[in-house]
Amino acid sequence: MELKALRSRRKASFWSKVLPYFPYVMQSGVAVLLLLLFIAFSAWYTSFLQDLPPGLPVRWIMLILIGPLTVYSGFRTYVQPADLIFLLPQETKMKEYLAPAYRSGIIYKLIGLYVITLTLWPLYIRSGTSTQPLWLMLIVLLGLKLLSGYGAWQELRITTVRARAGYRLLRWCFILLMLAAWLWQPAWKSALFTVLVSVNYILSLRFPMRHAVPWENLIAAEKTGAARVMLLLGWFVDVAAEGQKVVRRRLLSKIGNRIPWEKKTAYRFLLIKTLIRSELLGIVIRLTLLGMVLTGWNSGSWVGAAIYLFFIFLTGTQLTTLRHVHKDSPAASYYPIPEGIRMETVLRLISQLLLGLSVLMWVPMIVVPGGDLLLTIGTLAAGLLLVFALRANWSRKWSKEEEE
Repeated sequence: MELKALRSRRKASFWSKVLPYFPYVMQSGVAVLLLLLFIAFSAWYTSFLQDLPPGLPVRWIMLILIGPLTVYSGFRTYVQPADLIFLLPQETKMKEYLAPAYRSGIIYKLIGLYVITLTLWPLYIRSGTSTQPLWLMLIVLLGLKLLSGYGAWQELRITTVRARAGYRLLRWCFILLMLAAWLWQPAWKSALFTVLVSVNYILSLRFPMRHAVPWENLIAAEKTGAARVMLLLGWFVDVAAEGQKVVRRRLLSKIGNRIPWEKKTAYRFLLIKTLIRSELLGIVIRLTLLGMVLTGWNSGSWVGAAIYLFFIFLTGTQLTTLRHVHKDSPAASYYPIPEGIRMETVLRLISQLLLGLSVLMWVPMIVVPGGDLLLTIGTLAAGLLLVFALRANWSRKWSKEEEE
């Protein structure tokens, strides 16, 4: 069996199911929205560079924005559960199958990292804090990305869950420390520190027990990657969103237990429990925190209000994926859910969550001193109106879809 050709066929098969949805994504207005956001950001960023606030922590901003992109590594292998039986005899030849996944996982993420770095570099130069030339920084980011990718690949091979989690934390700490060294220290000190840490990190990866081919981990990672693609499409079109990763959150597990055990509230209970254990909750939390930081940072201008409204829209778009999580799921049949109540339950839950998050993202505007009170109150009012407008739009759109 030609393993490289097998992976190519599987990749083509997956994307042949995804690409037909892209015309619907473009028709939803996302292209126009992205263009308008790009124009607005370009105008704001140019003005911001011309008049930088004194004492702006540029190095920390660089570390926060490009650090996670440097560390994060993921691989699409298109491995299937049946491979545990049919490809297991060829385990010794799987390098031919997996090598393209490793290369593409590095290259595609490196492109995004370079785009963000090139965007931030004028800020780094204008601040007067730069210590490295751009060409050297791009080489450093390439080296750190390759090291992080190698570490992430070895983590997949580690046999125990705790060891994988420990080495993942170690990788994040080491890569961020090396990146910080290049942002703060001269080149010769940073290079020496990077070499010493990299050698020790690579040697440490030899200690844990590892699988030759981590079949189960690759299958789980592939299911998660495919589910994220479908989750992204679910913002714009009606697609299945099954196979998402289940996250254990013991501290939040009791949320929803006070809901009365009645037929009319059974679906709300199921949705809340699903949200708590899904990746969607992490996405919403990260969006909320980022919205709070950016809104508070620009609280004294109309830019802060625009950012606030944009994050409300973005968070609401994410929450709408709750509509699809149990559309075809067997789990919904175990609950006493009355007919015709699902859409209204989802709509009410999303609206309530979005109202609460809107107030939470607005709090930094009132806490940060120096803002215009009228603008601050008007921003909150506009945010609440946007939530109700989104609810009305979802209700009209979903009702029309159900009628069709």
